[in-house]
Amino acid sequence: MKLVPAPLAGVVVVEPDLRRDERGFFLEVFHAKKFEEQGLALRFVQDNHSQSRRGTLRGLHTQLGQPQGKLVRCVRGEIFDVAVDARRGSPHFGRWFGATLSEENFRQLWIPPDFLHGFAVVSEVAEVEYKCTDFWAPGCEITVAWNDPEIGIDWPLSGTPKLSPKDAAGLWLRDAEVFP
Repeated sequence: MKLVPAPLAGVVVVEPDLRRDERGFFLEVFHAKKFEEQGLALRFVQDNHSQSRRGTLRGLHTQLGQPQGKLVRCVRGEIFDVAVDARRGSPHFGRWFGATLSEENFRQLWIPPDFLHGFAVVSEVAEVEYKCTDFWAPGCEITVAWNDPEIGIDWPLSGTPKLSPKDAAGLWLRDAEVFP
């Protein structure tokens, strides 16, 4: 397994060591010791699994007071997964990094706890699984608008995405309470 640093400090693309043969494939999704050897000592407490249809956009989310780091993978279909630096004091505040995660490439994306996270579904259906370093705390969650022009994410979607009411009401990053 190879951990490749993204252009945003702390965000990492995980490229698994995939073994294929006539029976199918095998890969390690997470191996604490291998992550630690490459500088990421992680402890996960919750696993989540979602299914979404083409054109759905989930995010941008983070939690203040109880931040969650997320190790995200797409087990069915394809998504465009995004991390946004939500640290006001960071020289990269408001910058984003996106990666295509799919059942074909087996990549994962590590999103640090002080980043926003969101994804767009580009296949007919996508199933996403992600490990979290802390529990979901609805009272701590903030949502930033997926289309904030100051962030300027280049989502691979045509037209307006399918959004939850919470995501449709997201704040501009400049108006949101975020990390110091």
